[in-house]
Amino acid sequence: MTLAPGTKLGPYEVVALLGAGGMGEVYRAKDSRLGREVAIKVLPRHLSSNADVRSRFEREAKTVSSLNHPHICTLHDVGREGDTDYLVMELVEGDTLAARLEKGALPTSEVLRLGAQIADALDRAHRAGIIHRDLKPGNVMLAKGGAKLMDFGLARATGMSGPGGSSGATVAALTQSPSMSRPLTAEGTILGTFQYMAPEQLEGKEADARSDLWALGCVLYEMATGKRAFEGKSQASLIASIMSSDPAPMSQIAPTTPPPLDNLVRACLVKEQADRIQSAHDVKLQLSWLSASGSQVGAASALPPAAAGRARRNRERLAWGVAAIALVAAAVSSFALFSRPKVDELIQATISPPEGTGLTQFASIVTISPDGRTVAFKAADSTGAALWVRPLDSATATQLPDTRDCGQSLFWSPDSRSVAYYSIEGKLKKIAVDAGSPVTLCEARAVRGGTWNEDGVIVFAPAPEGPLLRVSAGGGETAPVTTLDAARHETSHRLPCFLPDGEHFLYVTLPPSPEGYETYVASLHSKSVKKVLTAGSAAIFAEPGFLVFERDGR
Repeated sequence: MTLAPGTKLGPYEVVALLGAGGMGEVYRAKDSRLGREVAIKVLPRHLSSNADVRSRFEREAKTVSSLNHPHICTLHDVGREGDTDYLVMELVEGDTLAARLEKGALPTSEVLRLGAQIADALDRAHRAGIIHRDLKPGNVMLAKGGAKLMDFGLARATGMSGPGGSSGATVAALTQSPSMSRPLTAEGTILGTFQYMAPEQLEGKEADARSDLWALGCVLYEMATGKRAFEGKSQASLIASIMSSDPAPMSQIAPTTPPPLDNLVRACLVKEQADRIQSAHDVKLQLSWLSASGSQVGAASALPPAAAGRARRNRERLAWGVAAIALVAAAVSSFALFSRPKVDELIQATISPPEGTGLTQFASIVTISPDGRTVAFKAADSTGAALWVRPLDSATATQLPDTRDCGQSLFWSPDSRSVAYYSIEGKLKKIAVDAGSPVTLCEARAVRGGTWNEDGVIVFAPAPEGPLLRVSAGGGETAPVTTLDAARHETSHRLPCFLPDGEHFLYVTLPPSPEGYETYVASLHSKSVKKVLTAGSAAIFAEPGFLVFERDGR
C-alpha cells in the first residue's frame, strides 16, 4: 500500500513516492529533527511479517550502516512504525549510470574516474565483509560528487548470516536506489541481473568479492563501449554466452580504448574465480594509475593479462623467491637458489623501489639474473612505467632507456647481460642492461612467460591461448614448439623454463586438472612430452637439481 504524503514514520515525514519495486517502495521524506531531506525505503508487508527477516534486517543494517564512504549511499537509520519496517538513506540527486549509457559510451577519462570510484566503494564494502552481488549500471548514481554505489539488492554481510528464508531477502536487499527518476527495477527482472552475473552465481555457487569484480568488469566494458559485454536473445542464450564465450575486445568496438584498460577488464571477466583479478583495491589502483597517466595511458601499462591464472601467480611468487627480494610491500621469505645453499636455508630481503616510483602488485615484472647478481623490475612514476635494473650489492637502480612500453613479462638472457620483455605494443623485445636500445624480436599479443637458452633460442607463450613458440634471440620468424592436446582439452601452454641442457624445457598446461596444474617437460627437437608434476603451481628449475613449486600452501 502506497504511503500518502504527510505520513509519519517515526521522526520522518513522507513527501513523495520516488519509485517502487519488488523489494519495496522508496519515498522522499523530511527528517523533522535535523531538517534534512532523506530517502526512506519501506520493507514490503509480506516480508516484514517474517520475524526472521526482520531480525536479519536489523542485524545486517548495522553492518551496512558502517559503510561510510563518499561513493556509497549512506544508510542513516533503521526503524519500525506499527507494522512497517523501513530504512532511512542519504537522498542522492542525479541520474543512474544506466540512463547515461542510453546516450552512448563515456569518454575514457570518465570511465577511469568513475570506475575507480566504484571500485573504491566495492573495496570498502568488501573490507567490511559485505558483497554487493547485484552491481549494474542501474545501481550506480552519477551525482555531483561522482559515482554513488546504490542498491545492495542481493548483498549480505558475510560471516554474519546464513542463507535467507524462503523470501530470499536480506537486510541489504532493502537498500535499492532511492532517487531514480523512473520506477525501480522489479526484483523479477531476470535479464537485467543476468547481464552482470558471474559464472559461479549462475551455477548456484557461493558468490564472493570476486563475483562483484566480474560485474564491475561488465560495467566498465559497457561504460567504455556503450555495449554490454554479454548479450543473448533469451535467458538460455545469455547464460550460455556468459559461461562459454568472451566479449569482443573493447578496442574493436571503441578503437581509442587504451590497451591497459582492455587488459584490466578482461582480467575481471575471467571465468574461474581463482584466475580472476582478486581485489577491488587492485582494480582501483590500476584505474587510478591509468587516469593519472593521462595521454601516456597507453604506454604506462601495469595491468594483468585477462587469463592470469593460479599457475602464473604461483610461478610469480616463486620468482620472488628466486630473487630473494620483496618489491611489493614487505620482505618475502625465499629460497636462496642462486647461491646453491642447502634447500632448507632461507633468505629474507627487502629492496625499495627508486625514489618517486611505485611498483605494481604483479611479481611477474620482477626477475633475477641467472648469475644471481642483478634484479630487473618494472616501476612507474608520474610519467609512466619503465624497466629498471639494480645490482643486489648496490643501493642504486638504473632505468633502461626507451622501455616505457614494458609489459608484465620479463626474463633474462643466460649470460645475464640482456632482458627480454613483452611490450604493450604487441612485441617481444630485448635490451642490453649495460647499454643500447630495445630491439624487437617478433610479434606477441600478450606474453605469458618466456625462457632463453645458451644457444640463443627463446621459447615463449605469445598469447593467453595456444601453444608455445620459439624464436631466435636475434629475432626473426617464430615457429610452434609444442602442440595442444585435444584429448586433454588443452587451451594454453605457458610459463616455459629451460632445463640446464638447453634443449628440454618445462611448461604448464591450461586448463588445470582437478588435482592442480600439470607441468610437462618437452624438447626442442622432439614431439614427445612427459608429465612430471601436478601441483598448485608451475615448476621452475633450481640448481643444483631441484624443481620448486607450490602445493597445499607450501
